[in-house]
Amino acid sequence: MKSIALVVAGVLALGLGAYVLLGSRGNDSAADRDRALSSLISVQIGTLKRMTVHRYVDGYGVVEAAPATSQHPAAAAAIAAPVTGVVTNVDVVAGQRVRRGQLLMDLNSDAMTEAYAAQEVARQRKLYAANNTSRKALQGAEAQLALLRVTAPLSGTVVAVNVKPGSAVSTSAVLAEVMDLRRLVVQVDIPQAQATALQLGEPLQVLGTPRLTTQLRYISPTVNRSDGAVTTWAPLPPGSPLRPGQYVRVRTVTATHRHSLVAPADSVVSDLAGHSVLSVVRGDEAIRMPVTTGLREDGWIEVSGTELKAGTPVVTVGAFGLPRRTRIRIVNEPGRPSGARVSVPPPAP
Repeated sequence: MKSIALVVAGVLALGLGAYVLLGSRGNDSAADRDRALSSLISVQIGTLKRMTVHRYVDGYGVVEAAPATSQHPAAAAAIAAPVTGVVTNVDVVAGQRVRRGQLLMDLNSDAMTEAYAAQEVARQRKLYAANNTSRKALQGAEAQLALLRVTAPLSGTVVAVNVKPGSAVSTSAVLAEVMDLRRLVVQVDIPQAQATALQLGEPLQVLGTPRLTTQLRYISPTVNRSDGAVTTWAPLPPGSPLRPGQYVRVRTVTATHRHSLVAPADSVVSDLAGHSVLSVVRGDEAIRMPVTTGLREDGWIEVSGTELKAGTPVVTVGAFGLPRRTRIRIVNEPGRPSGARVSVPPPAP
């Protein structure tokens, strides 16, 4: 009996051991399966494409009257009093269009009134016509009258009148300002380090509504010592809605690369060595590849590398920190642009 009992006990022990072992293997297989599923990295993808990209120098500028050039005089003038005296008459108002040489206001000086000077010119002209005075005397009378009559030095718009009848003025007083609003420029001070990339004739965009495009016409040969900037300007097209004194954001195009291969900016990251890489999608895997980068514009970056072409899928969201080769799960919604944020579901059970 004892031998039979020992045999039965042994059989039971073997069965229990087998049950525990099989159960343990089943649990290990389930754990392995869960680990395999959880090792999938959820990412979003985009594709490489070809487009024209640019390099820009950005800055802020102010709208001003055009400065003098070899072809044209300055488009604005601040008119000072020619003599010390008193304003007797103002013939214009701010906003009024005037012609070059048009009378703006009259003065009386400490030595002579405008009315007396005008009478003296009329008298000298009559005498000169009758050969009873010299040309020098006539010219002297006309010069005296010119000092008491303030005229417009250019055709344009009166943008400021700073005096009124009865105002006492000195030769340092600015009586009025005239500006040709058809000849405006945008002046931009560019940091010296960026100004080295600028060249005359390059397109300059005035950003905003509407967006205007012109060309860089002037780059200062000197650097402003106070702020280390280089002054540049470009003419605005006639009829521009911009006004003198207005601040605007500008962008100068310093390089244009056409039909370049570009990648979504989120897809290009740096590895531990600081080299630019992107992860190319092949099936359910992402394979990291080195790339050479170029110009950046509007969320795209110029890239070049082996086996890269337009239409190649690459990881965008989730690209940072990916290993050299890893399994991935793509969570982009169909039709959603690359780089768009979507909710990432948890790993499947």
